[in-house]
Amino acid sequence: MATDIPSFSGVAPVTWRRRSRLRRALDAWTPLLRKPGFSLALFVVLFALTAALVPHWLSGFDPYATSPREKLLGPSTLHWFGTDELGRDLYTRVIYGSSLSVQAALLAVGIALSGGLGLGVLAGFAGGRLDALIMRVIDVKLALPGLLLALAIVTAIGFGTVPVAIAVGVGIVPGFARTTRAEVLRIKTLPYVEAARLGGASWRRTLLRHVLPNAWSPVAVLATLDFGAAILATAGLSFLGFGAAPPAAEWGTLIANGRHFLVTAPWVSLLPGAFVVAVVFSLNHIARTFEEHQR
Repeated sequence: MATDIPSFSGVAPVTWRRRSRLRRALDAWTPLLRKPGFSLALFVVLFALTAALVPHWLSGFDPYATSPREKLLGPSTLHWFGTDELGRDLYTRVIYGSSLSVQAALLAVGIALSGGLGLGVLAGFAGGRLDALIMRVIDVKLALPGLLLALAIVTAIGFGTVPVAIAVGVGIVPGFARTTRAEVLRIKTLPYVEAARLGGASWRRTLLRHVLPNAWSPVAVLATLDFGAAILATAGLSFLGFGAAPPAAEWGTLIANGRHFLVTAPWVSLLPGAFVVAVVFSLNHIARTFEEHQR
């Protein structure tokens, strides 16, 4: 009997906390899902993520199989987006291109999030000359056009999906750094942080337990917004020829390949471009809705 009580008392609070967190998450998502625009945007983003993870679930064609007899066919029930100049199913290539494009955007946002979060926390907590030095470097990077900086980086380190993702990620670090620094400066002066410090909590414990969890919300919104911006930037660099080498399917490359057929077969560029626009608009709408909901 004595052995049963500790196990029950140890498990029950954990289970109750998990149920409480789940209920809070459901309470937060329920009013958002009732909005038709948010639900549609979420569906588009989930569709793109599914295409990136398991593209064969969404198309039965081979993205690299050519058929010269079926080249430049218009959209139909068989080929939803038509075919390209080599007779390849364009919808299938857009779906399979999601993998490289989404992975590049995720890698770019991951680099920007880790770098910007570290610089912002260091600047906000350290203050003084170190804060001034970090912020001046960030200001210099903000003065440079993002695409120009990305072009310089990708030219220096080489072409391909990973170099493009690194170049884009480095280019969007300043936004994360400034947002994180502003939140750290705001939160570290709040009463509960001062109470934790007076209670003997170290700066490390205060940072991990009080500052970062409360500073994360605007950074997460920025990450969602910049995920869409990263998709556009990686697609732009791929359009210019810095992305994956043919015959790899990438959204920017697909749009670039169709620019020679805008008069005779406009769907080769327009439909992949429309798909990219839908994903980016959906990400922006989700981020804006979250931001408004938090207010």
